Amino acid sequence: MSLQLIRNDMTDAVMFDLDGNNLLPAAVLYKKNILALRGSFRPVTKVNMDMFHKSYDIFVRDPQVDQENSIVIFEITLSNLKASGEIDEEDFMDRAELLCSLGHCVMISKFQEYYKLVEYFNNYTKNRIGLTMGVNNLVDIFDEKYYRHLSGGILEAFGKLFFKDLQVYLYPMKNPDTGQVMTSNNVKVHPRMKELYKFFKYNGKVMDIIDYEPEIMDIFSRDVLRKIMNGEDGWEEMLPEGIAEIIKEKNLFNKKGLSKPEEIEKEIEKK
Repeated sequence: MSLQLIRNDMTDAVMFDLDGNNLLPAAVLYKKNILALRGSFRPVTKVNMDMFHKSYDIFVRDPQVDQENSIVIFEITLSNLKASGEIDEEDFMDRAELLCSLGHCVMISKFQEYYKLVEYFNNYTKNRIGLTMGVNNLVDIFDEKYYRHLSGGILEAFGKLFFKDLQVYLYPMKNPDTGQVMTSNNVKVHPRMKELYKFFKYNGKVMDIIDYEPEIMDIFSRDVLRKIMNGEDGWEEMLPEGIAEIIKEKNLFNKKGLSKPEEIEKEIEKK
């Protein structure tokens, strides 16, 4: 029902607590410091949890952040939940169940662009907001095609995204072709966006996560999902402790009719 509320534009976002119960976002987010991680979490992997732990350590060390008045949100955008134009409720419940089992709040929103998510958070709090993301997500943010519908273009979006109390925590990515580790220092954005990127980088809005775990950088949710759906072995060690057991016990991500990873990727690319 919550997913249908979003799909029919009756609400912008819904939240669930670690027991899977509905939360009122306005009540949970009010005057909080917010650390948000966006992903497909299909399923949640060791990389996702490393991103969370390392960025959270940085977040709570910020002098402006009161740890007791902070909340961590694992957010899934509606565009990552659609398969063949329809919302796959079972698939979402699988993801949400695993995240909740790890003790985290889950949000599902209709915001495809990051600046809309930040704008939503900013309705409820003026405190510090942190976004944890990978290098590939940062590159997408600096792609002008996502902002053609705005009268002010990318500058309007960035004015809403990089406001005074926003911080991006950047998790590195290994280039599959060269093996080079990509960080904020060597990330490649469009030539027209280079100076704009430098402005935010040099003003401290983008911070690298440097104490990452290099041995898990080759883990991707889509590869884990493919192994699960094809009945292959070796995916268990790619997931946080206890998650593989839940997936096997409840036969998650293996139900007839669920979209395969490549189908989801094609659907997202269309957007």
